[in-house]
Amino acid sequence: MEKINYQKILDKTLSTLTERKKLLLHACCAPCSSYVIEYLSNYFDITIYYYNPNIHPQSEYERRLQELKAFLTRFPKAIETNIKLIVDSYDTEDYFNATNIRNEVELQTEREMGERCKRCYEFRMKRAWDYAEKNSYDYFTTTLSISPHKDSAKINKIGEELQANTTSSLLYLYSDFKKKGGFLRSLQISEDFGLYRQDYCGCVYSMRK
Repeated sequence: MEKINYQKILDKTLSTLTERKKLLLHACCAPCSSYVIEYLSNYFDITIYYYNPNIHPQSEYERRLQELKAFLTRFPKAIETNIKLIVDSYDTEDYFNATNIRNEVELQTEREMGERCKRCYEFRMKRAWDYAEKNSYDYFTTTLSISPHKDSAKINKIGEELQANTTSSLLYLYSDFKKKGGFLRSLQISEDFGLYRQDYCGCVYSMRK
């Protein structure tokens, strides 16, 4: 099966835009948001949606959130384009109930990018998508694909299915933000701004690795 080039799809979408659109961007942390903000703020009015009840422990969740808040007040592109931030609830039971990991114990020892991670992407993206629909955004996407440890094909398939099952005009923005030097640029921005870069994805199972 031919591998889909999601960056080419994104490039094509951006080339067709004749005016700025409203984008809801699901984000997990400041480092992953950095390049994506720099890149997409040229085309969209962005609202970041922070919904990550998978993150363990709560102190880590709060640290990532506070780092993101502080970054948005310091990063020129975020300031120039008036990027907004929506913070949803933090309840780890949402994560465990949505993924059923407690009952399917084999998922607890999976390597990253497997079924456990797919379910985690899916429930967070669905929550963000629902918010975008209710609040009349034009596009939705997530920063998750910037990580080389995330499966971009699974992420984009989830986005594709969300769009296929909607009756609204909301569109999913395909992406593979690690491409075109995106991941390397995020490292550079993180260094320039002294951002905290976590050493695990977020959930208690990734923390154990």
